[in-house]
Amino acid sequence: MLWQTFYSLLLLSLLFRCTGDESLPEVTDSENSPMDKREREALYTAIQGFVGDSWNGSDLYPDPCGWSPIQGVSCDIYNDLWYVTDLSLGLIHTNSLACSSSLEIRPELFELKHLRSLSFFNCFISPTVVAKEEWINFASNLESLEFRSNPGLIGKLPETFGNLTKLKSLVVLENGFSGELPASICNLKSLKRMAFAANSFKGMIPNCFNKLKELLILDLSRNSFSGSLPSSVGDLVSLLKLDLSNNLLQGNIPQEIGSLKNLTLLDLRNNRFSGGLSNNIEKIQSLTELMLSGNPMSEAMKGIKWEKMENLVILDVSNMGLRGEIPTGLTNLKRLRFLGLNDNNLTGSVPSEKLEALPCLGSLYINGNNLTGELRFSNKFYEKMGGRFKASKNPNLCLPFEMVMSESHKHLRPLGVKPCT
Repeated sequence: MLWQTFYSLLLLSLLFRCTGDESLPEVTDSENSPMDKREREALYTAIQGFVGDSWNGSDLYPDPCGWSPIQGVSCDIYNDLWYVTDLSLGLIHTNSLACSSSLEIRPELFELKHLRSLSFFNCFISPTVVAKEEWINFASNLESLEFRSNPGLIGKLPETFGNLTKLKSLVVLENGFSGELPASICNLKSLKRMAFAANSFKGMIPNCFNKLKELLILDLSRNSFSGSLPSSVGDLVSLLKLDLSNNLLQGNIPQEIGSLKNLTLLDLRNNRFSGGLSNNIEKIQSLTELMLSGNPMSEAMKGIKWEKMENLVILDVSNMGLRGEIPTGLTNLKRLRFLGLNDNNLTGSVPSEKLEALPCLGSLYINGNNLTGELRFSNKFYEKMGGRFKASKNPNLCLPFEMVMSESHKHLRPLGVKPCT
């Protein structure tokens, strides 16, 4: 009878494991692992520097890596102890830790030796200069460093960031950093993403990109970079996206840019590039978005065999002082959805039938030119386009007589185009 009792208890135990209260946390070895005491003290002190000393982590059980973790803090186990691996400060989520208006970066932050990811979102409001010391402590592990929407971050970008050779992502977006970019950033050979958009950086772009063979995204937009675009940009052989828009860059676009065989986005809008567009641009057949508007490149369209760039989806060459006729090669771009030719000095007739035949075209802007003749688009085309077609401010462009006389399609007539006489 004893063995029967034991067998019944064993079955009940197994049954409870399978059908018991699933809301109860399953206790594993990792959840029982204690946090290194020095690690916890360093984390708490570092967080207090950002959110205020009134925070003490007293509501966390049994520690920040246990059952009630801090939002924005992730941990991993090394030698049977918890260590912080990811730290995000700022109101990224509704229950994230909010930064204090009088925050400070305390030295204890750099004692988190296993940290792989560190980010600050809308934390630094008051003027703050990031000290260059101690970042070397993160050189062995840090893979992602982000400063997003911190208007109080001023001064130069610490050159010691160049020591973080394990970095794969360096994002410095919408802050107040200024001065020149340190050439030491080109020591970050493991980088996949480098984004310095919307700061106040100025001076020339460092000519050292030949070291960044793994870079996929380079975004230097919305700054005050000047001078020419360095030829070493052609050494970014893995690059997918290059955004240099809204700067003060000038001179010719280097021919080496044609070496970027994997590039899908090239955004050079609103700079001071001049001269023509090198035929090497045809070699980037992977391009889906090409945006050049706002540069004084009157000869940019000439000599380019646009039909070779068959993957183009967006082409914006507006406000560039372009001369000549609309290139016929554009009418072979079967994937084109957006075509901006407005505010140039284009002449000649509009290849209406061929443009209308493009199966994906959804936006066409030819306004602000010197185009002539009749617009021979169908009513169906105008209906599909709606407000995404503009042809006004072409004094010698007109609508055919039958279009003007059709009262049933009066609402489809493009604004600012006169009837043919």
